[in-house]
Amino acid sequence: MTARGGHDQIALPLGETAHPASAAAQALMAFLLRLRASGVADTAVLRALETVPRELFAPHHFADLALREIALPISCGQIMPEPLFVARAVEALAVEPGHSVLEIGSGSGYTTAILARQAQRVVSVEYFEPLAIECAGRLARLGIENAWIRHGDGVALAGELGLFDRILINAAVDGLPESIAAALAENGVIVLTRVDEAGRGYLAAIRDTPGRGLVESRIGASRLGRLIAA
Repeated sequence: MTARGGHDQIALPLGETAHPASAAAQALMAFLLRLRASGVADTAVLRALETVPRELFAPHHFADLALREIALPISCGQIMPEPLFVARAVEALAVEPGHSVLEIGSGSGYTTAILARQAQRVVSVEYFEPLAIECAGRLARLGIENAWIRHGDGVALAGELGLFDRILINAAVDGLPESIAAALAENGVIVLTRVDEAGRGYLAAIRDTPGRGLVESRIGASRLGRLIAA
């Protein structure tokens, strides 16, 4: 049954309402279908998005908006990016099961959890200590044991954390910090936000390409702010 001007709805017997569990399952299915329709095709990414409850990472008063395609405000003046942006960033990383991933800017921890569902290990560095503490708590609640949260300046710490197959910087960066380039393993990928001459942000991927060095490509729009460093 289709309501005019609305979305497809399932007809229920008169006087009955949808079971909460059923409604949640339908909302999750609609969420995943929207991501697919927007071009997210990597099944591993979609599976991770399906199994990580975004509402757990959203502020309590915004939990009912968790599956909406909007960014949500979190502590310390930061944001939780919209799901499609997260999906595209993670998809661009092309994480494989044996990979080590460095994330700079843990935020709510939602992207960290998505990465942990795909990689062998994830090290995420958060500049704001309250966010780092909250993030670690959420990962523990989900039983995620292959992701670690560090509090500090991600660029400064990158040099002492080892080599990583994939690096995600959840912020806009000019150039490429030497410590980040040095932390990238052979054939690795870095995903970050750039800002063009007109002031427009865009998501970009930098790939260590045999015979060509670091090659950068543009992925799509981004509204992330500048990287905060000490």
